[in-house]
Amino acid sequence: MQVVILAGGLGTRLWPVTKRVPKPLVPVAGAPYLEHQIRLLARQSLTDIVVLTGYLGEQIEDCFGDGHQFGVSIRYSRESQPLGTGGALRNARHLLADSFLVIYGDSYLPIAYASVGHLLTTTAASAVMAVYRDPTGETNVRCNVALDADGTVLRYDKRGRAGDQELQYVEAGVLALRRSVLDLIPPSRPVSLEEEVFPILIARRRLVGFSTHQRFYDMGTPERLRAIEEYLA
Repeated sequence: MQVVILAGGLGTRLWPVTKRVPKPLVPVAGAPYLEHQIRLLARQSLTDIVVLTGYLGEQIEDCFGDGHQFGVSIRYSRESQPLGTGGALRNARHLLADSFLVIYGDSYLPIAYASVGHLLTTTAASAVMAVYRDPTGETNVRCNVALDADGTVLRYDKRGRAGDQELQYVEAGVLALRRSVLDLIPPSRPVSLEEEVFPILIARRRLVGFSTHQRFYDMGTPERLRAIEEYLA
């Protein structure tokens, strides 16, 4: 299955580290962070990769090239100005398969990604979201997803809300999408997949949760960066 990596963010919460280096190239456990993701995909025989770049994207393209040194094939779609997660996917439409996985270029979830894709192909869902139950708060991320009894996503609040008992899961940074989801992305402006497209899918009951017991890691803040470095080391 094709894998799309969202790697165009500014990484402002990690400045000054990301002032001259894009967040996916920040060194983690002896290698650029994105290298850990690509090697994980290669170990799972997920070799068709599209990287969506933006801020300092030429550095990412120069670092990884066509991916042959990692045993994968990498193509790129670079946005000339910030388009948001949805806009970046819209911009890359000509490269995308009928269904594909999406992972964020600043998070790490060591699971069998094919399982997420399999759930997409065996249901009527338009999209699947990997979610993690985090009752102890080990990820330091607020719960932001509510599921119903059959696993359909009932609510999604990107930032979460303290004390909201309905939100029991955290989005874990891996999605599976049908290409038809791109038709929901408005043209010619920046679009947040999470805040503008997910609500449509939820209203139509077309977004399903893939619950995992494996915690995810992200490098969104210096503290979380240290945690992912300890794990990968």
